[in-house]
Amino acid sequence: MTVLENLKPKFANAFPRLASGNYIHFIMLRHSQSFPVFQTDGILNTARTQAGLENNEQISRLVMFKRKQTTPERLAGRELLRSLDITTPDPGNKDKYCEYNSKDACKKCPDCIIYGFAIGDSGSERSKVYSDSAFSLTSYERSHRSFTFNAPFEGGTMSEGGEMRSSINELDHILPEITFPTVETLRDCTYEGFLYVLGNLLRTRRYGAQESRTGTMKNYLVGIAFCDGEIFSNLHFTQALYDALKGDINAPISDILIQANSIANNLLNDEPVRKTNLIFGSELQELVSEVNTIYQDETKLVETITKLSEQTKTYASSFGALKKKGKKK
Repeated sequence: MTVLENLKPKFANAFPRLASGNYIHFIMLRHSQSFPVFQTDGILNTARTQAGLENNEQISRLVMFKRKQTTPERLAGRELLRSLDITTPDPGNKDKYCEYNSKDACKKCPDCIIYGFAIGDSGSERSKVYSDSAFSLTSYERSHRSFTFNAPFEGGTMSEGGEMRSSINELDHILPEITFPTVETLRDCTYEGFLYVLGNLLRTRRYGAQESRTGTMKNYLVGIAFCDGEIFSNLHFTQALYDALKGDINAPISDILIQANSIANNLLNDEPVRKTNLIFGSELQELVSEVNTIYQDETKLVETITKLSEQTKTYASSFGALKKKGKKK
């Protein structure tokens, strides 16, 4: 049997009304492969933290806030839903119309039910995807650089017809090959929902501002842990990995992944949770390969996402914002 075939019976056939203690933790390293920009008010987001769990030196770290992680993944999923005709941007198609972050959200598609929404008096749905701010493994001083840029005339120069354009600006960028150890958690989901969220993680390539021109990152999966509760934080994972690397924090990503694998297993052993499945190493590689195969096969992908859409519609009408309220006596 394949890894996915072994996992499938462990999932519920429908989304439950109440929390059921089924947590899937995607343990990974987000690795910059370009010059991402994670900023608020024009400056990169940073935080002062202890370097490691044992190394108590205080350092400044770059911060990748939670929405800067999940928003690109969510948009990648919504793009997939539109391409498969599960949802549409056409307001005329009332059954499939869904607008992101709007009162016109459909409240029933896989994106709305899994990632959640809040629309004032129109209802809300708590996200089944838990995330938190991620911290760079390296210090801020070693992880960024300022670049100047300009806006030339069509001829490619800064002057035209005797007029000199002064539109030169400076912006702080994160350097390539900066690592953000991260845990993203999926709670109380179906098998099809698991494939959808994992697919979004594997398929999303750009994060941060100016993503059409830069911001390429890769999510390296370290492991997947099926537990009955939450586990260690991103900062704790980052600090433990910093200690394990013993100062060699600029090591190749292949070396960091080996250490991250060992650290994640050690940290899981210290958590007060029951672990029903831990997927690491070659088994993880097989699982990712199987998921890639589904996403490469039109028939399997349509079947999977269509079934997920049916599940989320059922949940929405039974327990969600679309549930019909009984008449008051």
